[in-house]
Amino acid sequence: METFYGHETYNYKVVRQFAIMTVVWGIVGMLVGVIVAAQLFAPSLDLSDVGPWFHFGRLRPLHTNAVIFAFGGCGLMGTSYYVVQRTCNVRLFGGNWLPAFTFWGWQAVIVAAAISLPMGFTQAKEYAELEWPIDILIALVWIAYAVVFFGTIAKRKVKHIYVANWFYGGFILAVALLHIVNNISVPAGFMKSYPVYSGAIDAMVQWWYGHNAVGFFLTAGFLGMMYYFVPKQAARPIYSYRLSVVHFWALIFTYMWAGSHHLHYTALPDWTQSLGMVLSLILFAPSWGGMINGIMTLSGAWDKLRTDPVLKFLIVSLSFYGMSTFEGPMMSIKTVNSLSHYTDWTIAHVHAGALGWVGFVTIGSVYYMIPRLFGKNEMHSTKLIEAHFWIATIGVVLYIAAMWIAGVYQGLMWGSLNKDGTLTYSFVESVKHTMPYYQIRFVGGMLYLSGMCIMAYNVYRTAVGGRPVDAEIPAVSQVQHH
Repeated sequence: METFYGHETYNYKVVRQFAIMTVVWGIVGMLVGVIVAAQLFAPSLDLSDVGPWFHFGRLRPLHTNAVIFAFGGCGLMGTSYYVVQRTCNVRLFGGNWLPAFTFWGWQAVIVAAAISLPMGFTQAKEYAELEWPIDILIALVWIAYAVVFFGTIAKRKVKHIYVANWFYGGFILAVALLHIVNNISVPAGFMKSYPVYSGAIDAMVQWWYGHNAVGFFLTAGFLGMMYYFVPKQAARPIYSYRLSVVHFWALIFTYMWAGSHHLHYTALPDWTQSLGMVLSLILFAPSWGGMINGIMTLSGAWDKLRTDPVLKFLIVSLSFYGMSTFEGPMMSIKTVNSLSHYTDWTIAHVHAGALGWVGFVTIGSVYYMIPRLFGKNEMHSTKLIEAHFWIATIGVVLYIAAMWIAGVYQGLMWGSLNKDGTLTYSFVESVKHTMPYYQIRFVGGMLYLSGMCIMAYNVYRTAVGGRPVDAEIPAVSQVQHH
């Protein structure tokens, strides 16, 4: 038990570690993303003369894993450990060693992914690319993470479980389900396995469970951030507590069923495709309810947006959350899907959510935590945060606008038929038309990456200018301290 002048303290060490690695992996993952974006208009960058390790097909899943599970995962684990301690008035469950195991275990997973994917070791399933030895390590780390989180809630000193913890808890349980079911396979060598499911069933399992990476890893978990850090940074209570409860339960019950919207016009039965579509459309309501709940928290404090760039990150992230959760249901409508699926419109949608919603809310949350973790009143430079915000925002807008236009181009050109039923355009013609937009996307990605580098410098200066501190746990009271 760590004490400060005889008083018990929160475990900030593991939070600091995750917060720093969030920034580090963010830069690594986004750099790989920029490289694969460049490869699409400059194919020679695949470095095929050197070997197969830098081909688009090998780096693309590395990018996905690095930005979602490394950057996003470290952000989620770090913030959840910070929030659950602060809202429960207790130190993390599991002593010092179990939270430490989750940190070092997760870093080992990320490094293993960074080595194995360029080498071509993959199960080739979206959100389940990693081979079985790494899968086992992920399962062990995740179970330990769940024990730490729910153990902390179990020993809380206040009766109330703060709403952010409900979202974090839902995310932890659903991702465990996603990982275990989606990755069941039969080992056939050290880094080779075969799925236990066959054909269309494998595709269905992949998306019914794999989509939880979107619904829970990339949504529910980051809503945990939103429900804690937006009210804290705005110094206002959440707009509607009742709406947050409705938001949680509606999201949890509905998101599980949306995955089959990825499999329109496939071998799956029509009822399965329609189920995914209908449930996706229903999801629009709680998603926008949550967005409104977050943004309206600023009621009476709108003026803070002028001077507080951290709050800008957090609020604009909610605008992107609203945009991507409107676009998702619309794209799941079968007729719209016939135009959008397998095109760069999907890429625009994914990155509106990933760069705009997930990226911005994580960046805002880390900016909130870092000074408090290093005994400072604020970040080293507010002007650099402001610069980061505008550079990143311009980057996101360029990225998604370019991919929207490219995607619609592709959908219309691929679906265009002559009177005799032959294709109006060759595939090469569609590639030629989309090339300028790939270049714009690259510029947008470069801007976003530049913003992360600015953040890294700001975090570094804040950390070296301060000292690691573990805040004292307040005296027990039935008033919620967080």
